[in-house]
Amino acid sequence: MTVTTAAVVESAGAPFTLTDVVLDAPRPDEVLVRVVAAGLCHTDLGVAAGALPFPLPGILGHEGAGVVEAVGDAVTSVTPGDRVLLSFTSCGACGNCRDGHPAYCATWLPANLLGGRRADGTATVTRDGRPVGGHFFGQSSFARHAVVDERSVVKVAPDAPLDLLAPLGCGVQTGAGAIWNVLRPRPGATLLVTGAGAVGLSAVMAARLSPAGRIIVVDRVAARLELAVQLGATDIVDTGATDLAGAVADLTGGHGVDGVVETTGSVGVLQAGIGALAVRGTAVVVGAPAFGTTVPVDVNHLLPGRTVTGLTLGDSETRALLPVLADLVVSGRMPLDRLVRHYAFEDIRQAVTDVVAGDTVKPVLLMSPP
Repeated sequence: MTVTTAAVVESAGAPFTLTDVVLDAPRPDEVLVRVVAAGLCHTDLGVAAGALPFPLPGILGHEGAGVVEAVGDAVTSVTPGDRVLLSFTSCGACGNCRDGHPAYCATWLPANLLGGRRADGTATVTRDGRPVGGHFFGQSSFARHAVVDERSVVKVAPDAPLDLLAPLGCGVQTGAGAIWNVLRPRPGATLLVTGAGAVGLSAVMAARLSPAGRIIVVDRVAARLELAVQLGATDIVDTGATDLAGAVADLTGGHGVDGVVETTGSVGVLQAGIGALAVRGTAVVVGAPAFGTTVPVDVNHLLPGRTVTGLTLGDSETRALLPVLADLVVSGRMPLDRLVRHYAFEDIRQAVTDVVAGDTVKPVLLMSPP
């Protein structure tokens, strides 16, 4: 067992509070990781607010990066001392996992978002002898140490800058995967990215590395639109002052766009994005509104080959994609540092305040030295 410090959410809507907890010893298929850094994602904030029935008090965090301290007897992919990135977990045995689509694992929801414990119901973390919600995305990395599923662990280079690479585990791979794994733009394609947050700007950086000819970015925050241009956007639309549908029609001469990455979770923005699709275009839905939300769609608009598809975590196979993303970041071809702002772990509440206010695109918490 390991005593460590974690940021615990006591109840829905309560702030993150640092407190000591006890981690269970790693099972045969688990890894004990000393967490160096962890990205703060809007999913963490939504769960902390009570938007999902994750058991509270609990420990969130799903963009972890750290150093392996111990491994279970059955672990073969990493050894103590390895630097690793942490991402979602999956069973590895269902049809989607075997087909290379673990983000659509048959056990995804209980294993990552809802369960708060291992698949057998046992807790990975306790406090004063009582279970605390953990195992979030197979990791619960808002802590100085985490017991992590082996399938959540991706080994990276010994000199990998973990404080910069932590967000790859969710936000970055989601945006990049929307471009590379789903839209796969042909040479000269026109793409529309709605929302210039961490996921949207990751999509912009990925699109810049593709053969797409035009990248249109939509937001209502001028500073983020300016950053989008610096990262590769060819056109921007400020929806605080301009009608989205009309602006896209003007930019494309009425032709529409070949692909949309919708990250805002806004019904109106999604509807406009679908309406902006060219013939055979595809809209990728990433932003998640409240459960039960519906969007009116003109069926006849879809008949000329237009597609609307949902996306989880970029439809990524993490051990294939994350090392590639890490290399792109380290080489400077994907300037993730332009999105990241670092905070001491003790300042997690300030990080939450800043990301909610839009002052920070991607907060990264620093738990321990590399």
